[in-house]
Amino acid sequence: MIVREIYPRSILSKSKVFDYVVNPYVGCQHGCTYCYARFMKRFTGHKEPWGEFVDAKVNAPDLLQRKMDKMPPGRVWVSGVCDPYQPLERTYELTKKCLETLVRYGWPITIQTKSPLVLRDVALFRESDKIEVGLSVASADDRVRQLFEPGAPSTKERIKALEELHLAGIKTYAMIAPMLPGVEELAAELSKKVDYVLLDRMNYHYGDWVYRKHNLESTMCDGFFASTSKKLASDFARQGIECQVLF
Repeated sequence: MIVREIYPRSILSKSKVFDYVVNPYVGCQHGCTYCYARFMKRFTGHKEPWGEFVDAKVNAPDLLQRKMDKMPPGRVWVSGVCDPYQPLERTYELTKKCLETLVRYGWPITIQTKSPLVLRDVALFRESDKIEVGLSVASADDRVRQLFEPGAPSTKERIKALEELHLAGIKTYAMIAPMLPGVEELAAELSKKVDYVLLDRMNYHYGDWVYRKHNLESTMCDGFFASTSKKLASDFARQGIECQVLF
């Protein structure tokens, strides 16, 4: 893993998903095979394989506060093209420091991660009623998770983190994306652990080779995504959990 410390000139960017996005890091140690954020390499100049480099934006917390003084309030997505709680966050705490500023200013926040490290900041989340925390979970089958996300925390750890956050009174959601084989059982696993669920299909093709290698091509077709999303939406509805299909 190649780690660099950098000093960007911008940290609070406009987003097509929410009002703003904050990415405290460039790159991600999880290195998921399908990750859409690989496109970043075209702009950053990194030659290393995805998952083998991370740039830490060490001035991010100070820069964020200066930017917020000049921008109208809005919902901030943490993060869009990196996992804000990837392992390096234990050392740098850039995400935590940025969140402390966002909470102090009272801005609404949506956190998206795959890491149970997010539990470290539960006390901070409870200081605001404008925070929601989501974990991305793509399959209930951890053997499938290991094929596509070998560097990411286990499915069990993520679901447990959602449960602990939910029990702490924090608004939680699950981002079921991309929908991988074994995803059908997630409705039962997530029962009473989330306030809402988002479903998305495999809309990018970096991980197609994994499907081919393990003879899983039938689970990347339109029919699989259509039938599976319909079943999941129905299962969540029976639990009284809002489910939004994004495709």
